[in-house]
Amino acid sequence: GAYEKKVYTLPKQLDEKVARLHLAKVGAKLTKLRPDQADYIGVPAEGPYKPDYYRY
Repeated sequence: GAYEKKVYTLPKQLDEKVARLHLAKVGAKLTKLRPDQADYIGVPAEGPYKPDYYRY
């Protein structure tokens, strides 16, 4: 394949998109973050929701 066998770090927005796509499979439902909620926790309403220093 095109990739070596190692762990790759995805950009946060792509990682969160992949996570959202898995929600239906596990029967979970996610509500959209309102602007006032985003302001309160200091993140953009559209994501990413974790700061750059946060590692999954």
